[in-house]
Amino acid sequence: MALTQKIHGLYKGTVERITKHRTVSAFKEKGVLSVDEFVLAGDNLVSKCPTWSWESGEPSKRVDYLPADKQFLITRNVPCLRRASALEEEYEAAGGEYLLDDEDDWVATHGNPKETKQRGEEDLPSIETLEIGKSRTIQAIPSYFGGEQEDDIPDMSEYEDTEDHDPATLPSSYFVAHEPDDDDFLHTRTYDISITYDKYFQTPRVWLTGYDESRMPLQPELALEDVSQDHAHQTVTIEDHPHLQGKHASIHPCKHARVMKKIIEVILSSGAEPEVDKYLFIFLKFVASVIPTIEYDYTMDFELGISSL
Repeated sequence: MALTQKIHGLYKGTVERITKHRTVSAFKEKGVLSVDEFVLAGDNLVSKCPTWSWESGEPSKRVDYLPADKQFLITRNVPCLRRASALEEEYEAAGGEYLLDDEDDWVATHGNPKETKQRGEEDLPSIETLEIGKSRTIQAIPSYFGGEQEDDIPDMSEYEDTEDHDPATLPSSYFVAHEPDDDDFLHTRTYDISITYDKYFQTPRVWLTGYDESRMPLQPELALEDVSQDHAHQTVTIEDHPHLQGKHASIHPCKHARVMKKIIEVILSSGAEPEVDKYLFIFLKFVASVIPTIEYDYTMDFELGISSL
């Protein structure tokens, strides 16, 4: 696994060095961003949400196709009150998820697996019904843009097919949290979440830097305790951060464009017009299905078309 990932990293780095960055927009057609569009979307995120900021990073690691003072985005000290594994255990105890089709990775949210399979796609979950933290629920994205509410906003797991697997996303071991049974002590982790521009995949990429309840750096592998189990096995990798020191957990971007393209298609089919400067708001909504207990701030209300922007 480590050797395969290293070989892929060398290949990816070589391709990035010899190819020019994207300058032509393919936001609607492919779900990707040009460099200028990434900066535009980042500016909008920072403008509407003061918890996010642009960072310049280390001078030696800066890329020349991004402004020196806008190399990546970051939000710090994001609370993570519970382990994702504990959340999933409670969810399964209440009815659980059942894999309906091993080939298509369809998942039902409740009920007997045989009965659920007979009911068909009506019970398949969408990103709108995924719980975020303790109280927030993802709402319909198209309504924000003036379209009708849709029910088929995709989850990243729907795109984990058997074709074109990236070596960096091969299964890795999943870590289960074991914490002392002390009801009087709140075990609160925090995370710094950063977003970089991935030149190879032409999409944003999310990185996680964790700290334990004593504000001591968390080993990157332990961040997998705070990742949805399905994604911890398939889409989260431990790699060198392009601008910060050391290894970090990262949500691999190989599926990002396909998911964003599907969301954009849903927005267009609802009669609304997607706007590229809001790309990161939508992007962070579906990323929440991967890190359901890391409670980063939402700055846009998609519900019933209400907008605070």
